[in-house]
Amino acid sequence: MIIPVYNERGTLEPCLRRVMAAALPAGWRLDVTLIDDHSDDEHFPAVAALVDRVKAEGFGLVFHRHPVNRGKGAALQTGFDLVLSANPPAADGDLVIIQDADLEYDPNDYAMLMQPLIAGEAQAVVGTRWGDHYHYKSLKHRLHALGNRALTGLSNLMTGYAVHDMECCYKLVSVGLLRRLRPMLTEQRFGIEPQMVAALSRIGARVAEVPVSYDPRSMSAGKKIGVKDGFRALIVISREKLRPRNVRHDR
Repeated sequence: MIIPVYNERGTLEPCLRRVMAAALPAGWRLDVTLIDDHSDDEHFPAVAALVDRVKAEGFGLVFHRHPVNRGKGAALQTGFDLVLSANPPAADGDLVIIQDADLEYDPNDYAMLMQPLIAGEAQAVVGTRWGDHYHYKSLKHRLHALGNRALTGLSNLMTGYAVHDMECCYKLVSVGLLRRLRPMLTEQRFGIEPQMVAALSRIGARVAEVPVSYDPRSMSAGKKIGVKDGFRALIVISREKLRPRNVRHDR
């Protein structure tokens, strides 16, 4: 489990508590790698205190703080590197889940998200917020979904996938597949989302999609992605298409 956090003292603890309480399929346990992307002095003391409390409770938690703010993509890459360099090493069959530090996503969805990988039906899973299971709360949320679908549609044209929510936070891969993906990941901010999907396509990974719960927050509540990130996504989607493909499939 990789959780990037930046200036989210109000949501991090309830989010982490939900993560720790999430029900997993039999035989699985959860460890968390928490990356603080240099939260400011107003927020970081709460992060540090929470890390100390959780560790004192005996929960498996690895913590790292960036010396400067670098972006979500950079935080995820730091988390991936820590997982891949862990001692003892993580098994190739272990799974890596991305979780935002806010309360938009529900960790109770983990078991459903894991199922296609456990069953061998896919090599990666991408969540989808949009569909019959989601009820829009406002026109603004509908517009957000339309913009997301436009980017996802372009991404699908470039990757050959047919997902409905390329930008969804919830993405799951095995440690073994992550070893192959990691050298392709360079985006520092939210461009990491289309880049990850493009990287999965480049190595020919089979991707499944699972509906997930979603409770969107506003910019005033701390949401950080903006219009410029949408333009960056367009650049990343177009650029990644030009990179060489590796058509070998994992077995």
